[in-house]
Amino acid sequence: MLTYTIISGLLFGLFCSLMGIGLNLIFGVMRFVNLAHGDFLMLGAFGAYFAYTFWGLSPALALVVEIIVMIAIGALIYYAFVPRLLRSRDPEMLSLIFFFGISQIIQAIAVIAFSNNPRSIVWSALGSANYQVLGQGFQESWVVSALISAIVIALVYVYLYHTKIGYATRAVMGSQEEAASSGINVHRVSAIAMGIGLALASAAGTLSPFLLGSITPNMGSDITTTSFSIIIIGSLGNPLGTVLGGLIYGLSSMFMQSYVPSWANLVPYLLLFLILLFKPSGLLGKVVRHA
Repeated sequence: MLTYTIISGLLFGLFCSLMGIGLNLIFGVMRFVNLAHGDFLMLGAFGAYFAYTFWGLSPALALVVEIIVMIAIGALIYYAFVPRLLRSRDPEMLSLIFFFGISQIIQAIAVIAFSNNPRSIVWSALGSANYQVLGQGFQESWVVSALISAIVIALVYVYLYHTKIGYATRAVMGSQEEAASSGINVHRVSAIAMGIGLALASAAGTLSPFLLGSITPNMGSDITTTSFSIIIIGSLGNPLGTVLGGLIYGLSSMFMQSYVPSWANLVPYLLLFLILLFKPSGLLGKVVRHA
């Protein structure tokens, strides 16, 4: 059981990393906590469900389509609302209110459109084989989901560290004022980051039916809480630190489900409490000195 728990925890952890990395990217660039993060993930899940149910489109292909659509939607949301928030006296507080309102609107529309009945996608949609890893059997859907998560995270790394817009994005993360003074178009970079952040949430949503089970319009709030815990564990504002947070959360969750299942739902809150108590800046966070 120990071997199975560790391997399944790593597979689940890769998905959790993908689940939280978009939230951390948006915070790192704009210092906004997207309280609608889980709701965009929910939309991605329903998009994959309907694409597979009505058109027989594989969730892996639906993921690619949803990424493109969500990048455009994210950029539209940014240019329509965020510059106005930034001109206010307290943009951080107003951003919380704004994204909370977006969350409630999405949930209300989703309930009307999809009803509250749980939906699911058959496991075979991502393959029906059974893989053997160190003598343990794992469903192909779990292995494929973890592999897709790792590929998408790797693309985020390439974007941040090996592209011109990625260099600009990391500059904005460091200081928006200094980035603007060096000629970087902060609004354009932020709009792209917003689009990519929502696209990453949607991408995780297409895989969620295979790792989280059934999907409902009200699943977003719990996912936002879990994602926030994951990014706090790694380091708030460090997108790639989310990978460490996701792996730790995945392993902790699987250990709890294997050995103390009745306490498994407390994992995100317990980890969040411990990190804030002993390492408030996150495991990869750095202490910043102000002169």
